[in-house]
Amino acid sequence: MSIKKRVAIQGIKASFHEEAAFKFFGEDIETIECNSFKQTFQKLAAGEADYVAMAIENSIAGSLLPNYTLLREYNFPVVGEVYLHIQLHLMALPGVKFEDIKTVTSHPIAIRQCSDFLDEFPDLNIVESSDTAACAKKIKEQGLTDTVAIANTLAAKLYGLNILERRIESNKKNYTRFLILTDKPTEVENVNKASLCFQVTNDAGSLAKVLNILAELDINMSKVQSMPVLGRRNEYNFYVDVEWNNTKNYEDAIRRIVKHTINFSIMGEYVKNDKV
Repeated sequence: MSIKKRVAIQGIKASFHEEAAFKFFGEDIETIECNSFKQTFQKLAAGEADYVAMAIENSIAGSLLPNYTLLREYNFPVVGEVYLHIQLHLMALPGVKFEDIKTVTSHPIAIRQCSDFLDEFPDLNIVESSDTAACAKKIKEQGLTDTVAIANTLAAKLYGLNILERRIESNKKNYTRFLILTDKPTEVENVNKASLCFQVTNDAGSLAKVLNILAELDINMSKVQSMPVLGRRNEYNFYVDVEWNNTKNYEDAIRRIVKHTINFSIMGEYVKNDKV
């Protein structure tokens, strides 16, 4: 009998984080519900979880900047990534009709992503919550017959709700990228993507030198994110994702980049996984 992997997620069961964890690991896992992203890292640090599945960017809302700070603070290796197509549905208790609805509840980002739909019904009361799935759970537990949640099909299924309107998100090409982290020794085979973090000197062209090295060696930079170094004026951490076809070129690039950077670290090497 194999022991189930314990995966810490922000939110509760049937949230998008659990859906992402299922997509990466399969559904035979134990999800550890957490109230915040920091708590997921604390669970991993305390040995109460084996992995963390954490959103890092959304194609509409952009990067989740506080999560980059957590990556730096805890320094857990990134061992994988997964992209999720965010599809949002309006759901209610069985028997509830659209004309019965007075209140719509969901996570504030989900609400914003459905603004075109919601604008058509200005009389509806919009209530923000910390988690999409928690809204669906509350409707079920409290028997709310005048309230609908905006959440995913996983939440509708788990909490026994009917979907009244499907795909109400304004942008149908809405994707979230999640990182998979662990503190366990992990061998990842056939790696072709890495997440790097570094600072550069204030010398003119220091960042350009790094970018030129990547270009010379045919290394694709798929993401760059800058974050101020706390307490230091005009100093920044650069978080860079790179992809490659030739491992030797990547190794050569790292050797050369180190000479032009400060506090360089490889936050993880893993397999590119951008299928949705």
